[in-house]
Amino acid sequence: MYLRKVISGGQTGADQGALSACWRLGVPHGGWVPKGRRTEKGKVPARYRMRQHWSRHYPPRTEKNIVDSDGTLIFTFGALDGGSLLTKQLARKHRRPCLHVDLRQPLPANVRRIERWIHRRLPRGGVLNVAGSRRSKAPGIHLAVRRAMTAVLRRLAASPA
Repeated sequence: MYLRKVISGGQTGADQGALSACWRLGVPHGGWVPKGRRTEKGKVPARYRMRQHWSRHYPPRTEKNIVDSDGTLIFTFGALDGGSLLTKQLARKHRRPCLHVDLRQPLPANVRRIERWIHRRLPRGGVLNVAGSRRSKAPGIHLAVRRAMTAVLRRLAASPA
């Protein structure tokens, strides 16, 4: 596998979509979640191996995940806003590569774009942070991210060493 680990903030939607892909494929995953494993719909499922941040708020764990990673993917349907925009701003602040993926684009094109970006911008054995819209703002994003990340992770696993 090209990546050592995929991390996320555990929120419903894009974050848990990426974690679900990792969990299904047996890919190492983790990341920082707010104190109490808080999400907009309760708690982050126990099957995901997450660390609790000292703060109950979302921005501190977002920043910690960016600092602890080699680069960040941000998934949305359309333009960045809210926490997704903050994620991009924090990635710039910490000089970490960041790629915004608009899920309105065709899946095969997005998968190729993400794979190329990972190979160009992240070191072999790197840590990838995945963020994006929450479920309440973007219905269907969990499944869309899970599909995209499953395809990307499978392609990375098949990449020559």
